[in-house]
Amino acid sequence: MSNENESVPVTQLKVYSKEGTLISTLELKDASYVIGRGEDCDIQCEGAANVSRHHAELTIRDGEAFIKDLNSTVGVMVNSKVVQASPLVTGDVIQLGMMKFIIELPPKQKKTDGAKSIVLNAVTEDAAAHMEQDLALISGRCAEIRAEVGKVIVGQSETVEGILAALLCQGHCLLIGVPGLAKTVMVCTFAKVLGLDTQRIQFTPDLMPSDIIGSEILKKNSDGIPELQFNQGPIFTQLLLADEINRTPPKTQAALLEAMQERQVTVAMKSFQLPLPFCVIATQNPIEQEGTYPLPEAQQDRFMLCLYLDYPSQKEELEIMVRTTARQTAECRQVIEQNEIIRFQQIVQGIGVPEEQISFAVSLIRATRPDSPEAKAAGVSEFIDWGAGPRAGQALIKGAKAIAAMDGRPAVAPEDILHLVIPVLRHRIACNYKARAEGITETEIIRRIVGKVRR
Repeated sequence: MSNENESVPVTQLKVYSKEGTLISTLELKDASYVIGRGEDCDIQCEGAANVSRHHAELTIRDGEAFIKDLNSTVGVMVNSKVVQASPLVTGDVIQLGMMKFIIELPPKQKKTDGAKSIVLNAVTEDAAAHMEQDLALISGRCAEIRAEVGKVIVGQSETVEGILAALLCQGHCLLIGVPGLAKTVMVCTFAKVLGLDTQRIQFTPDLMPSDIIGSEILKKNSDGIPELQFNQGPIFTQLLLADEINRTPPKTQAALLEAMQERQVTVAMKSFQLPLPFCVIATQNPIEQEGTYPLPEAQQDRFMLCLYLDYPSQKEELEIMVRTTARQTAECRQVIEQNEIIRFQQIVQGIGVPEEQISFAVSLIRATRPDSPEAKAAGVSEFIDWGAGPRAGQALIKGAKAIAAMDGRPAVAPEDILHLVIPVLRHRIACNYKARAEGITETEIIRRIVGKVRR
């Protein structure tokens, strides 16, 4: 029987919006397709956020597909991993900025293992070379950021490192320190160095949720007909400073929950996306508790890191006096673009984590739960009311990836996990009365756990 009338198998490329809605299904024949915002692109993503003019090239041939990054601003992701070039199989999810594609390949004849391995080896070597370049760029940029922040902030290197790590992981930070340790100045300095839009909210007892996320107001449209229009609140920014967050009631504190987790706010059953990158840095004063509202556990868990700011050393304090009382104060400059930050966040996701490091992180997290065998083995179960949940493990692995990337390394080491274990866990566990009576703090419990788990 003749095959002339049989249809030629085609590849399907399903296009989804950032909300996950299927926009269209494209049928593609064997060819190369340039994807981007440009009018000359074969697949045009008109008006798509963070998609470059010529973002990627999709090649389809003989039932196989291959995608290559065309030096885009934010990179190409396949199944949540940043790639420079990668073969594709049915079901692979391709992310270009805020656009998502899922590819479905037609059935194809099997090829020899030799031909397949040549392609994969070439891709692996190319991707490794690009990863090395990307990590060198991240490491260099982070060094520049530290240097610029250091022009204004004296010392506090661990806090600066923690904020950088959280930013690279798309996380949030809680800063705790006595008044006068430059918590607010530090956040404003970061905003300037990173080139991010910033807003400051001074949390007070009378602050309402609408003061943060915005509200609907009655306005006349172009036809002169009154209608409700959403007026955005200060949360629609990139770096949000929530100053003295524990001075407002839980109802207002909860207005940040959706924004911190979903990067969106919902008003009148409508969702509004927040600008990217988005990071919340909140501050607390640990010594003045009158008229304050402790953060609920669900709210604390949304913060990736809890960073304690300590008093400066004598040498650092002398330097502070000299810098801040002179006629001219130090100025910092912007050293990185917003799109570069988004690209770095995607690269950090691709950092490798050996299985033994994941097991190490899981053991640390489980040892914070009072009823677990790990906690009893570490001798801390009698001092804990409740421990950390799975989100703590996610934060620990993500943070370790960021530390490795800032050091220019493609894989996580045990030291990276230990570097962040205290700021990740200290606000996610609660000491009981017995621990308080014996002067045992959350930090001491974490140190005991680390000492036991490492053996």
